[in-house]
Amino acid sequence: MQTLSLSSTRAFSLHKTHLPSLNEARVLHFTHNSSFFPFKPLRASSNCKEMKLKKRLRGFGPVCYSAPFTPNNLQWISTVSTAVLMFAKGTAIQKSFLVPLFALQATPNIISWIKGEYGIWAAFLALLVRLFFFIPGELELPFVALLLVIVAPYQVMNLRGTQEGAILSLVIAGYLAFQHCSWAGSLRKAFDRGPLVATLALICTFTVSCLLLI
Repeated sequence: MQTLSLSSTRAFSLHKTHLPSLNEARVLHFTHNSSFFPFKPLRASSNCKEMKLKKRLRGFGPVCYSAPFTPNNLQWISTVSTAVLMFAKGTAIQKSFLVPLFALQATPNIISWIKGEYGIWAAFLALLVRLFFFIPGELELPFVALLLVIVAPYQVMNLRGTQEGAILSLVIAGYLAFQHCSWAGSLRKAFDRGPLVATLALICTFTVSCLLLI
């Protein structure tokens, strides 16, 4: 009986396993992970440099190629071209179509200025001058455009920046360009017969309308 109990105790002690503590388990886990992912400072620095270079190239591309064709810049070009056509002479276009074209494609800064206090005072003073003095026809179009922007309902002004407004602007610009080319005979003759500034302004207005639609 005594030998039997000793043998069972020895057998139990032989099969007993040693369980590591919590700290030992953390150390083993860290060494196991570090063996698979060794730290290489040169490789890490090169990866950081490549990532910074990619970020710079990504930020540099859109600035170089897409900045000149932003909607704000295109609206400024259309505004200047429309103003030039209002004062241009020697063209056969119907200039009354320039007023809604200005209201649809003018820059937001100009529209907000016209709808503000300064724009209302400018329209009021221009109306007083128009009542008591003679105003040439070239100056009446800016005055009418000023009044149109002020009194236009918000449903009409909400067409600005939409696809419907871009289509309407393209139709107006195309019709004016067709009138100008028909009067001159062709686009090539328009550069010789008509004023060069008005022809370039019409081309800019039509091109900007196409780009805003895209």
